[in-house]
Amino acid sequence: MRALLSTSIGVTCAAALTLPLAAPAPAVPASAPVAHAPAATAAEPLGSTQSLPLRPLTGAASRAAGEPTGSASPSSPAGQGLRRLDAHRFSLVGVVWDDADTELHGTVQVRTRDADTGRWSGWQDLETHNADHAADAGSPERESGTVRGSTAPLWVGESDGVEVRVHGETGGPRTGAGDTAALPAGLRVELVDPGDDPQQPPAAGATTAVATPSGSAATPAVAPQQGSLPESAGLTVAAAESSAVNADLAPLGAAEIPALSKAESEEQAVVAAGAKPFVGPRPRIVTRKGWGADESLRERAFAYTSTVKAAFVHHSATGNNYTCSQAPSVLRSIYRYHVKSSGWRDFGYNFAVDKCGNIYEGRAGGVTKAVLGAHTLGFNTNSMGIAVLGTYSSKNPPAAAVNAIAKLTAWKLGLFGRNPKGKVTLVSGGSGKYKKGAKAKLNVIAGHRDGFATECPGSRLYKKLGTARTASAALQGR
Repeated sequence: MRALLSTSIGVTCAAALTLPLAAPAPAVPASAPVAHAPAATAAEPLGSTQSLPLRPLTGAASRAAGEPTGSASPSSPAGQGLRRLDAHRFSLVGVVWDDADTELHGTVQVRTRDADTGRWSGWQDLETHNADHAADAGSPERESGTVRGSTAPLWVGESDGVEVRVHGETGGPRTGAGDTAALPAGLRVELVDPGDDPQQPPAAGATTAVATPSGSAATPAVAPQQGSLPESAGLTVAAAESSAVNADLAPLGAAEIPALSKAESEEQAVVAAGAKPFVGPRPRIVTRKGWGADESLRERAFAYTSTVKAAFVHHSATGNNYTCSQAPSVLRSIYRYHVKSSGWRDFGYNFAVDKCGNIYEGRAGGVTKAVLGAHTLGFNTNSMGIAVLGTYSSKNPPAAAVNAIAKLTAWKLGLFGRNPKGKVTLVSGGSGKYKKGAKAKLNVIAGHRDGFATECPGSRLYKKLGTARTASAALQGR
């Protein structure tokens, strides 16, 4: 079960906030650590999160020599000269607040200090309208009582210092004081350390697969009961359960699910009754074990829907400043941010794709099954979410990533008899763009913005979806 974050302090309505150097007390040296854990510079083996409250910015703070200068927000003269803050090492940063139903109308900016060079980055924006990446209203996940409002997280690489500023936008919802939007209560900055990369897996065939109950693609198999699998192959029970749902595809504890030819994929696929066997070749998929998911973070049970009718493509909005060798670390950071910071039951997307075209298993429950995600508010039921790691609003996605979308959808949608170039009608669970109960006719391969008023997956990636649909259908033999 996910752990609850500590209760945030109340924040008075203000136009700008900054991370405090310390609670009100005698002055603390700028070099003093502010994290809750014992001081350390090395990454924690399983990762960690520093969760720190933001406080009203009342004036420009004096800065030590060598600290970066800030620029004031037009609506907040006190927004410049923010203090430098030391922290334990982290690689991803985001901001959360108490009420998941409250939107942050304004801007959130951060800058960070490189842990190796000591240099500070420039100010970077966090995507603030992240409510559209969430579990549907009324679902057990959304009504769990742990879900928070959140920005999209930003990958910054190994860092040990941070500055934050939040400004309400002019003309937004107001409190009657000033001309800027009220900011949500309980604002906190989350500094996420992804932990160490997983150890190399044993040689193929060194472990024995554990059988799981059988089931068709349209009627997903029942997941192993909690505690039903003993610790095996060096796995915890939770890790064994997460791996066992893919046991017909790869050995227990495997770091990847190998690629298959089209003929092999069609032979192994169980297609929905009456559907033509148009199934693309199964691509190589890095498992949760392969990217180092800490299975103790997520909720143990798996959640399913009845089928997969559509694939929604996203970008993670975490920035493009990562290497493909760092992609597992990016995934572990997003996973921890989704669960520990945002209060979700697991990683939000069903799959992820990096800039080199590597495909990763996302939310636990089995890659061939209709796993319920938290990726497209109002349309999580009977769909899957694919996140391309990066930000593609003004940068073109690599061809390898677009090809990976095509390969993944040709195979997974084919298991459920879906034509990647076709249309599908989905019933909205309430998304803002579509009222609850409204019928939406969408592309089988859709962009996030098709179901919600959002920029996701970025205009440059969205323009490539036509290419992905055509390539996906061709891989299915259509």
